[in-house]
Amino acid sequence: MSVSPPCILMKITPHGAASGEVTGSCYELETGQARIVVDCGMFQGTRGADELNRQPPVERADMLDAVVITHAHLDHTGRVPVLVKAGFTGPIFATSATIDLMMIILEDSARIQVSDNERTNRKRRRAGEDPIDALYEPDDVPAVQELLREIQVGQPVEVAPGIVARFFEAGHMLGSTSLAFTITENGTTKTVVFSGDLGPADRPVLKDFSTLPSADLVIMESTYGDRNHRPYADTVDEFEAIVEKVHAAKGKILVPTFAVGRSQQIIYHLAVMFHEHKVPAFPVYLDSPMALRATEVYKGHPELFDDEMVAYRKAGLFPISGGYFKPSQTADDSKALNHVDGPCAILAGAGMCNAGRILHHLKQNLWKADTHVLIVGYQGNGTLGRRLVNGEPHVKIHGEKIAVRAQIHTMGGFSAHADQSDLLRWLEPLAKSQPRVVLTHGEDRAREPLVEEIKTRHGLHAVLGSIGEAIEI
Repeated sequence: MSVSPPCILMKITPHGAASGEVTGSCYELETGQARIVVDCGMFQGTRGADELNRQPPVERADMLDAVVITHAHLDHTGRVPVLVKAGFTGPIFATSATIDLMMIILEDSARIQVSDNERTNRKRRRAGEDPIDALYEPDDVPAVQELLREIQVGQPVEVAPGIVARFFEAGHMLGSTSLAFTITENGTTKTVVFSGDLGPADRPVLKDFSTLPSADLVIMESTYGDRNHRPYADTVDEFEAIVEKVHAAKGKILVPTFAVGRSQQIIYHLAVMFHEHKVPAFPVYLDSPMALRATEVYKGHPELFDDEMVAYRKAGLFPISGGYFKPSQTADDSKALNHVDGPCAILAGAGMCNAGRILHHLKQNLWKADTHVLIVGYQGNGTLGRRLVNGEPHVKIHGEKIAVRAQIHTMGGFSAHADQSDLLRWLEPLAKSQPRVVLTHGEDRAREPLVEEIKTRHGLHAVLGSIGEAIEI
């Protein structure tokens, strides 16, 4: 007697942020009547990232019904212009804050694509090779903006035939969300949850993540699945002690920061120190046009602030208002900081030290013993930031060997990613419905311990997602 194979309701295929890769988040969700993409991010920092970014995110982009975005970071949105250039013309759903920040990030990315491509083509010409086109250019970004559709957190919206999405606060960055898709096919309904990037609990400025009640399948991030951050209060104490030490020694603080989130967080803590007279105020330079624009977006979304931030505002302290930092807008403004005496703090991108103005500040100051470099975010494999964290005595910047005499402080407690305990806490309500769990967005060293913890605490067998390997329901 033959047994009929089970009917496949849908399949989800990772096209990034899987197989031990953290960046390039992109998931293709297919049913019998619809096909959507969840996030479409850029690969960053790893060997071969440029080649991966040049590959089509999915086949037949022109046949997609919709794109749904969890949050604005480049590793979740950076290939959306590539998708649009490949023929996608459907709606792109995201929260209002995500839309605002996404446009800033994509415009900045487009400028970088053009600049990097010019450098690449100079090398190709010298090698006798034909030039190549930039991945996308600033003129390609408005076409993305025309497709964006604003949604409200918590409200269901049909993003494609038979697919209804609800967005939940993720606490990772302004506007960030987790997604719950209710998918109906041939009279059967399933719920698929994407965690997106989850933020740590009890951090200032933004609200904590929301938990979800049930699911049949959970696609879950695992960036810090192998460890817990040190207590946030301890991290703040360490930060304040460094600031006091640098002030007394009239040194410099360099903070490689992601323009969205970490910049505002560090300014927040410096402003609180100044406001509460823990240290005399000194110049804080926000050396990032992108971070300056992002800070304006933060100011425009007070509904996303947590209770602590609201209380400070009522008490007359609005740390990101502009009164506690000096904007450094132009390249000349940035170069002038080479001649600024301490004590001072310079916040500049890129957050992984793999590009941007922070490279120039590190080149000018890493070899000085009175410099303190605060590493306050995840540093991908192969990046300059990871080499500094690993304690390498010398690094190369713009082809020049630089001695590392500065004090390097790794402050994982400032991370915008949930640690192992918070990831398990987010999963706990969902675990009661016994879903399948697939771990993505993490190196294997982070994913594998989380598999064991999920089994021990929740009795679930989680698996490791792989790029190109479909998950079928």
